[in-house]
Amino acid sequence: MTRQIHVGAVPVGGGASVSIQSMCNTPTQNVEATVAQIKQLEAAGCQIIRVAVPDMEAAEAVGEIKKRIGIPMVVDIHFDYRLALACVEGGCDAVRINPGNIGAPDRVAAVANACKGKGLPIRIGVNGGSLEKPLLEKYGGVTPEALVESAFGHIKLLEDCGFHDICVSLKSSSVPITMKAYQRMALESDYPLHIGVTETGTPKMGLLKSAVGIGGLLALGIGDTLRVSLSADPVEEVYAARDILKAAGIRKEGPELISCPTCGRTRIDLIALAGEVEERLKKVDKPITVAVMGCVVNGPGEASAADVGIAGGIGEGLLFRKGEIVKKVPQDRLVEELFALIEAL
Repeated sequence: MTRQIHVGAVPVGGGASVSIQSMCNTPTQNVEATVAQIKQLEAAGCQIIRVAVPDMEAAEAVGEIKKRIGIPMVVDIHFDYRLALACVEGGCDAVRINPGNIGAPDRVAAVANACKGKGLPIRIGVNGGSLEKPLLEKYGGVTPEALVESAFGHIKLLEDCGFHDICVSLKSSSVPITMKAYQRMALESDYPLHIGVTETGTPKMGLLKSAVGIGGLLALGIGDTLRVSLSADPVEEVYAARDILKAAGIRKEGPELISCPTCGRTRIDLIALAGEVEERLKKVDKPITVAVMGCVVNGPGEASAADVGIAGGIGEGLLFRKGEIVKKVPQDRLVEELFALIEAL
């Protein structure tokens, strides 16, 4: 088991629930836009938010943003240690840096001491796209071993300052490299791990790579907090993270949708029906399983483990609960009747 840190009120590691993170794509200095996006992300299920801090104007906005949001905020810092100091003073909940790229040891110590003074953790973010040149030469490119060695190099800089409130990420755009790096790190360290596959692309392939990489690690018992990285609205990252956690059996809260593949017996537009139910379930927080089945022949039986469900037929369908038929329903009323039953549970 990993050791535990706290990002604001959210525990990370040490057996705590795996938390969902995302990152704003608004200019951080635009306080109104950033706060609005964070509130959207929180409503979608985000538990920790990260913002980019590329300059002092962004750093100076951190305090005002923090006052107006309800979830912990991590600041993303590169190269300029003064930005980290300003954000710590402004009230951030954690700092994401690579200690090796912010300068001399005294600058690393300044950030470590500032965080220690406020009780804030530091996430070391190792990325395949920004590995140190000596490591690239040593290993012949981005490899799991290179990522892990980079992480331990950065960890040592903080440990030399007496700082141990650390979380680590080792991300690559390659799913196999990322998974092997995290597996190796989990064997060699007990620091909590922020897991994810970086630069996965647009939602179609990005969801697949994230599900395989993040879901695979979770299935192995690796990962304390996560971000799904997509070239999309960050809200989609949060929904994807929730789905991955459910698919991996990590989270049980909220509804789960099951639906059958279409076949020659299907007499309704099952794809559209399942999509409509899925969209409406986003507003339901009951821990239930909901089934959308394509035919009345085997639908209720095949989905008998579902709490509630519907099965389509010609002009009408069945509403069922735990495999038992509740009633026949006109096809155009199936969804409404289903959600009335869900409401009554």
